[in-house]
Amino acid sequence: MKQCEAVIKVMEENGGYATLGFLNQHVFRIEECKWGTKTPFASIRRIVQDPRFFFKIRPGLWALNSHRDRLPAGIFPAKDLPPAERAEYDHTYYQGLLVELGNFRKFATFVPNQDKNKLYLGRRLSAVKTMDSIYPFGFDRLVRVAQTIDVAWFNERNMPANLLEVEHSTAMSGSLMKFVELQDFNTNFYIVADELRRKEFHAKLAMEAFRAVSARVDFWTYEEVAELHSKTAELVAVESKLGL
Repeated sequence: MKQCEAVIKVMEENGGYATLGFLNQHVFRIEECKWGTKTPFASIRRIVQDPRFFFKIRPGLWALNSHRDRLPAGIFPAKDLPPAERAEYDHTYYQGLLVELGNFRKFATFVPNQDKNKLYLGRRLSAVKTMDSIYPFGFDRLVRVAQTIDVAWFNERNMPANLLEVEHSTAMSGSLMKFVELQDFNTNFYIVADELRRKEFHAKLAMEAFRAVSARVDFWTYEEVAELHSKTAELVAVESKLGL
């Protein structure tokens, strides 16, 4: 079996689409295909860019041309889909990537209860996250703030190591105010948004109201999140092969 055929097979078995991270973890399990190259992950990235067979849906997410008209709306929204619905699908996609990324990095992961039934690549977020309820890591008031944040990664001491807010179309001020409330914890804060919102992020962060966390909040673009997800999946696949 050719390498391209192996990628197609994995996508077909997954409903006609897959993230690069998913491909990195599943393509090499096909025994009929041999990867006689020192850079197999680079080969996968090259293969999915072949327009004869594949097309890009979002950063990190690819699909088969043969399935273009059969993909669910949450995977490949129709062009005439109302903007609010499209925005929700996009938000949930990046939220799911962040949850999986936290899982890859061996954090316990949590999403707000109001999001747990949203679909990420055909799965409810409740099936992707690893925590059913948030750890009571501090005063009730602060825990209630943390449990509204889009994605939380907890370390082995049950403390919030990383808190991430996906800002697809909403104002950033609300997310930054949550970070201010949680400033006394040794926590990393992230705003995840389109590159076009980077200037807005810096403008908001320069306001006096957010001075306490201005040096602690990082901005990740959607493309950076997708790449980090893919690269981390590569590392997980290599570690699995080595028995680590």
